[in-house]
Amino acid sequence: MNKQSFREALLSWYNEHKRDLPWRNSNDPYIIWISEIILQQTRVNQGLPYFQKFSKNYPTVYDLAEAPENRVMKDWEGLGYYSRARNLHSAAKQIVSEFNGNFPHSHAEILKLKGVGDYTAAAISSFAFNQPHAVVDGNVFRVLARVFGIFTPINTGAGKKEFDKLAAELLYRKDPATYNQAIMEFGALQCVPKSPDCEVCPLKHGCTAYINGTIDSLPVKEKKSYDRKRYFNFALIKSKNQVVVEPRTGQDIWKQLYQFPLVEHTKLIEPGQMNVELEGFMGKTSELTFEKVTDLPAHKLSHQTIHCRIFEISCKGKLKLAKGSGMKWVNPSELNELGFPRPLRKFLDRKQLTLPL
Repeated sequence: MNKQSFREALLSWYNEHKRDLPWRNSNDPYIIWISEIILQQTRVNQGLPYFQKFSKNYPTVYDLAEAPENRVMKDWEGLGYYSRARNLHSAAKQIVSEFNGNFPHSHAEILKLKGVGDYTAAAISSFAFNQPHAVVDGNVFRVLARVFGIFTPINTGAGKKEFDKLAAELLYRKDPATYNQAIMEFGALQCVPKSPDCEVCPLKHGCTAYINGTIDSLPVKEKKSYDRKRYFNFALIKSKNQVVVEPRTGQDIWKQLYQFPLVEHTKLIEPGQMNVELEGFMGKTSELTFEKVTDLPAHKLSHQTIHCRIFEISCKGKLKLAKGSGMKWVNPSELNELGFPRPLRKFLDRKQLTLPL
């Protein structure tokens, strides 16, 4: 299929099938940026409520920059990939301090923002400013690989270079914003990963994969077998209508979210061992009574699987918490105001621990 025919068919399809999404009704780079960060590795139907929440709670970049970090993390709770929220908050501060609150206009300056990569910079610069930068995301990889029969793995340096080059050549420079939206929307709605309806596809007669019967083989992605298994043993300690929580720190998953006191081990441990572990950072534990043990469903992340066990423990008095640990006693009603990792938030919702104990 030649490039002009590809563009014309794509734009015609988009004009008829595009979804009415709120960020498409704006050329405000701040709004577009919020939507793009939220939609990274997130489906539209899942990300839409978060976009609406962030648009309402942080209508300007100043609102986002000045917001307490724990509030931003709480509003992001459940969306996953929490570094996106931290980078979003940092970049808002960067825009205020370095650009006087004005979102940068050039692709090069946008690329300097915390958490903004090639795809996001291209999306913002084209959607907000109609600059000629081609977007290449998962949907675009899939469309180009199938239509043009490219078997170079998309998660390799050679693959990225090849797809970037082709995307730039195909870009409709008279209206890059609409073209970029069109090719992403086509991948999201028509050229879907599994069982696409090729019979109604306007590109089928020029699609290499359709002609050769290789739809299910493209795009190619090199398999990575690495899957780290981790075992989190949480102590839900309750006393006098309060529970103990602590913030997650360090360079690890779920940074700056809250959790119950954690013992990470090479396995899920038993109550006796948990009691010994708690003595190591809480001192005397003779007043602790282990009431219940709950294993949560395995939580799969991109390169690791988290196995969680929660020990529900009652305490007659108030244990002294280690200084500098960040641990604190909170009322159950406060748990709803803190951001928790998704497995713990699901557990809390099931237990209704935002209600009085």
